[in-house]
Amino acid sequence: MQFEAKSLEDLKQLAPVLAELIPKGVVLFQGDMGAGKTTTISALCEAWGVVTPVQSPTFSLVNEYETLNGETIFHFDFYRLEDEEEAMDMGYEDYFWSGNRCLVEWPEKIPTLLPKTFTLVRISVSDGIRTIQLRLP
Repeated sequence: MQFEAKSLEDLKQLAPVLAELIPKGVVLFQGDMGAGKTTTISALCEAWGVVTPVQSPTFSLVNEYETLNGETIFHFDFYRLEDEEEAMDMGYEDYFWSGNRCLVEWPEKIPTLLPKTFTLVRISVSDGIRTIQLRLP
C-alpha cells in the first residue's frame, strides 16, 4: 500500500489510517535522515492512545510507552549502534518476541537480528512530498 503526505501535518493526519492497518509485532521504519520516521511514530503512538511525549530514543536505544488501555509499545532507534552486538547486549529479543508493538528506526543496522515476520514502513521524500509505503506481514 502506498500513501502520500504533502506536509508533516498531512503525515500526522494519515497516522490514524496507518494505525488501523499496522498489526502488533515488529514494525520497521526505513527512510533517510529527516524523512519523518520519528514524526510518523509519534503520530501512530498518539493514534494508539499513548499520552506521554514520544521522542526518538537515540541515546537510550529504546523508549517504552503505555497506551490508555494498558498496551506497551517499544520504540527503538538503532542509528548510533556500532554493531549488532550492542542490540544483543540490550536484550532486543526480549522486546521483539514480547508480543508488543516494537517500532524500529534504522533497522538496517541490525539486518541479521530482524524477525522473519514484520511490518515495513518506508518513507521517502521527493520535492517535499513524502511517500509512505506500507508492507504488511
